[in-house]
Amino acid sequence: MEYLYPILIFIVFGVVFGILLVAASRVFAVKVDPRASKITEALPGANCGACGYAGCADYADAIVNKGAPMNACLPGGKESASAIGEIMGASVEVAERLVPVLHCNGTCTATRQKFRFDGIQTCASAKRFYGGTGVCAYGCIGLGDCMHACESDVISFSDGIPVFCTEKCISCNKCATACPNQLIELRPESKKVDIRCSSRNTGKTAMQSCENACIGCKKCEKVCKFGAVHVENAFAVIDYGKCVSCGLCVKECPRGCITKLVKAKPKAV
Repeated sequence: MEYLYPILIFIVFGVVFGILLVAASRVFAVKVDPRASKITEALPGANCGACGYAGCADYADAIVNKGAPMNACLPGGKESASAIGEIMGASVEVAERLVPVLHCNGTCTATRQKFRFDGIQTCASAKRFYGGTGVCAYGCIGLGDCMHACESDVISFSDGIPVFCTEKCISCNKCATACPNQLIELRPESKKVDIRCSSRNTGKTAMQSCENACIGCKKCEKVCKFGAVHVENAFAVIDYGKCVSCGLCVKECPRGCITKLVKAKPKAV
């Protein structure tokens, strides 16, 4: 009997506390709009934060309770936007797909390293050591932080700099976040003109640092009829909202650091 009473006491306490916990959970329960759960299921689950929220569930809650835009999920694209529109009973204008572009063309043949880095082989680590290994402190370090951050096998390296397979890209923006020199940007897929340099060096210093460096001559800015190109901090910057991809700046650039993507023509059979 001396063992029975303690056991009974523990059982009674367990039942009482169980009842109290159930009652408390019902009293203090936070009501969840079922639409938020449905929207979370309609999202891709990347939890990338590209929408501006902490994750897919947070974004779903913001749509239902805070009026967040229903087309902000870049990885989900048209499918998620359409599904969210059906759940919310509203029409959704699908945002244009975004693809990554590297604002650097500092290939192995165009520039060089100032020293060999033997530390942890990441761009972030090399950046802390005298600003990186390259002669151009603003260029691609080339140790693949962007590639390692990408979960969709979009990025490979060619001649020392990353190359993007945009067909696979889900626009999660993780590669841009991982780049310590902030060289990667997501731009609308329909825009074809890109400035492939972010060097703040000017004139002779820029030319000595990289054969493909922008020297801030402003020829691109002057020739643009749409006010889409401006030289800021000694290098050209493009406003994709104004750019019509005419290519005039590409032809005018004496350094060849502005490129225009041209769709490959199918080969004749």
